[in-house]
Amino acid sequence: MDAGKKSKFLKQGKIVILLHGRYAGRKAAIVKNFDEGSGSNRPYGHCLVVGIDKYPLKVTKSMGVKKVARRSRVKPFVKVVNYNHIMPTRYTLDADLKAMVTPDAATNPTARKSSTKRCKRVLEAKYAQALRSGKSKWFFSKLRF
Repeated sequence: MDAGKKSKFLKQGKIVILLHGRYAGRKAAIVKNFDEGSGSNRPYGHCLVVGIDKYPLKVTKSMGVKKVARRSRVKPFVKVVNYNHIMPTRYTLDADLKAMVTPDAATNPTARKSSTKRCKRVLEAKYAQALRSGKSKWFFSKLRF
């Protein structure tokens, strides 16, 4: 297969598993990908991801509203990752995280913190919807192996 004709399967919304570093074994969704690299500081293919550092706890029917809200908390992270350090899955996340994460979140710590807070709200709302419908449930469960 010609190098110019490669199929692009690492697209926005694709759920990946991080393989190296602090968040190894965590699930994340691709927000923006840089197939050709970006400038001289990252000449390799990489992507900006939003993932879950701390997964929500199990919720049962007998729990009250307050306890469900407390157990449904999500701790997200925003990170730039090399393509070699991620494993794509067959799943996608249909949340609009691109609007929540600014492009300079990769380099600016204050922008990253504010992007993380916005993503937290979106992911918690998505989890509440997943509890009701059962869709995207796999993304919010801890990886067991």
